[in-house]
Amino acid sequence: MPLPHWHTYDHYGFALVAVLGTLVAVLLIQWFIQRSPWAGWAQSLRGVSPPFINVIGVVFGLTLAFLASDTWSAHDRAMNAVYREADGLRSIAALADALPAPLGGRLRAAIGSYASASADEWPHLAQRREAPEVLARADALLTLIASAEVASAAGANVQALMLSKASDIRAEHDLRVALSKTHVNPLKWLGMAFLGFLTLVSVAVVHIERPRAAFIAIVLFAFAAAPTAAIVLVQGNPFQTPTSVTPAPIEAIAAGLG
Repeated sequence: MPLPHWHTYDHYGFALVAVLGTLVAVLLIQWFIQRSPWAGWAQSLRGVSPPFINVIGVVFGLTLAFLASDTWSAHDRAMNAVYREADGLRSIAALADALPAPLGGRLRAAIGSYASASADEWPHLAQRREAPEVLARADALLTLIASAEVASAAGANVQALMLSKASDIRAEHDLRVALSKTHVNPLKWLGMAFLGFLTLVSVAVVHIERPRAAFIAIVLFAFAAAPTAAIVLVQGNPFQTPTSVTPAPIEAIAAGLG
């Protein structure tokens, strides 16, 4: 297998940037309001009403929630695609049992061959790649189902159902491949980082007359925001750790037909 490109694991890098960037922002703000040449000017900003924090904080929270929803939705869609793919294979295998030998055995062997290749594709998906062998075996399975031999033995209705299931299998495979190639959108996360920085600044301004309270407040917000953003970022590819989608349903079919 070829070596992964640098952007294969870009979401881990963005997670590290989120944590370190938040730390730098906290230290920078604290230096600015206490030790910088502009500390005196910063003290003149006292008097900002505490509810002002809610305005920016809510916008930041909603932005992070939407980004988290996109990430976890991709994970759920990938998991559902795996189970639907496995269900399609299981359905065709059940219909193949009614076919006479040796045609039924050939069809079950084609299903097992595809299932094995599909289950072995996970390392490729973790590297945001597609295994050409899976498509080749999917084509072989579809060609066999569409053959006149299957039409004669199974009948037009059963063959049409098999073809529909085979088409669904390819669609679910294409979906999980597409989800594996989804990258972090830097523009979205840059906007979230900007809102997070503004929230830190607003917290500091509200507590500007009490430097220790300001420091504690921005540190608490940083501890809440940075790890949450990092957790969302490290789940950027549903086929990588720590929450990798499992190929167990497809592996079970491959084992059963092996």
